[in-house]
Amino acid sequence: MLVLPFPAIDPAIFTVDLGVAQFSLRWYALAYIAGLALGWRLVVLLMRRPLLWPGDRAPMTPQAPEELLTWMAVGVILGGRLGFVAFYQPLYYLSHPLEILAIWSGGMSFHGGFAGVILAVILWSRRNGAPLWQVADAVALAAPTGLLFGRLANFVNGELWGRPTGVPWAMVFPDPRAGGVPRHPSQLYEAALEGALLGAVMWWLALRRGWLKTPGALAGVFFLGYGLARTLVENYRQGDAQFISPDNPNGQYWRFGAGPDALGLTMGQILSLPMVAIGIALLVWARRRAARAAA
Repeated sequence: MLVLPFPAIDPAIFTVDLGVAQFSLRWYALAYIAGLALGWRLVVLLMRRPLLWPGDRAPMTPQAPEELLTWMAVGVILGGRLGFVAFYQPLYYLSHPLEILAIWSGGMSFHGGFAGVILAVILWSRRNGAPLWQVADAVALAAPTGLLFGRLANFVNGELWGRPTGVPWAMVFPDPRAGGVPRHPSQLYEAALEGALLGAVMWWLALRRGWLKTPGALAGVFFLGYGLARTLVENYRQGDAQFISPDNPNGQYWRFGAGPDALGLTMGQILSLPMVAIGIALLVWARRRAARAAA
């Protein structure tokens, strides 16, 4: 069976021995930092192109995204951690509540972090009198960049691997929990779909098709695109360990029938399918609102 070698990349970029403790800068942390920083710069660039926006006026000054970034960073960290606790291991953390604060031990949920960002954007927009849907469109345009970096960091860490497979590009991940069998590099699938492809489509719509003139439309595209991409890739990604059993090898949270071949949905799909519905609803609403305004 053909398999690709897993690149031997140290998850820690560097480690400093402080005597009483060690400090490591890990690729995953750098991905969060780079995603937020580059997203901030992209939003600043958008604010410097007022002709892209309704009425040829940007929704905020080029200086404002710096403060918005701080709000979003808090939202993504708190939301990501609390989402993981609530969606994936609620019973464990009810019994070990102090461990909820131990974010350094791992355990972040994209959907929780996304909810945290949404709340941060709403609160910041209200506080500063900025048009919510235009701010949401700007943030949505920046989001795929962060997703791309995050999924690449997942790959470097050798985590969130895919299901066993015999495809020629399968990889054997070094973590003993991966079982030493060839698996889908599902982190790269997600990086390509959620990050590169979705981002390219959204920026084409913004710069070439004028979609920023319709507030809420690009936010709808992000909801729809991410929901579809995540739902698809979940078919190749190994299910969450806490849901896996001999009768449920794919880690499905909601199952239709019994036995290892039963159909079902993973937690990632359950949380992503509503995003598809929200995305479609936002697109329809934004288009109708624009049509009424033009009438």
